[in-house]
Amino acid sequence: MVAVALGLLLGGCGQRANRDEPIVQYEDLRELPEALDPDGTTIRVGDPKAPVTLRLFEDPRCPYCEEFERTGGGPAAREHTLRRTVVTEYTLASFLDDRVGGSGSKKAVNALRAALEEGRFAEYHAVLYENQPEEAVDGFTDAYLLSLAEEVGGLRGPAFDSAVKTMKYRDFVTRSQKAYERAGGASDPRGPGTPTAAINGNRIREMYAGVLYDRDAFDQLLGAVKQDPQAWEDDKSLSQDMG
Repeated sequence: MVAVALGLLLGGCGQRANRDEPIVQYEDLRELPEALDPDGTTIRVGDPKAPVTLRLFEDPRCPYCEEFERTGGGPAAREHTLRRTVVTEYTLASFLDDRVGGSGSKKAVNALRAALEEGRFAEYHAVLYENQPEEAVDGFTDAYLLSLAEEVGGLRGPAFDSAVKTMKYRDFVTRSQKAYERAGGASDPRGPGTPTAAINGNRIREMYAGVLYDRDAFDQLLGAVKQDPQAWEDDKSLSQDMG
């Protein structure tokens, strides 16, 4: 049964395999459809008809999010999204500015929203995590965000540059942080933590969070859910409802 396989997989993750093949390149992501959900905060990347929905909660300054995006489950998620088997939804938090000091998270979330407006969110998101400053440095300045945008073809221009410099999407940044906090529910009104991942509406339980940092394990998990989504839905020992 897939549920048993998932239990063995998640319980045994933690030894990261060596992967020599290249990960998805930035330009590969350009073909993916991107949209802002009607809720006004969720950014959706990929085919909305994909059989698996992966929801991610991230703060751009979070070093654990960087690990997920660069060497953990992130590359596997991008591969599945490109194959149209997964649609990825992002809720972008900015709590680390208040917790650590500075404004880098808010500036980065604003810039990511501006990139979405140009149809370059997925590429720019990958670039930011590949070049994330140290958490304590607060390095996501306007100048740095604009320089990183040079790596995404077609992103730089008067509209994007102005949006970054003026914090055009300040309201989006605030609403997105509030959406993150609501996702924590009554048990944690500060938010669920970053990164947090939910698959088809069911959050990966904290005890199995190691799967987020193991590219092979996360790849297998997404594939297993695609093959038998009901097993993932039914086995509450592995996941919990986001509702």
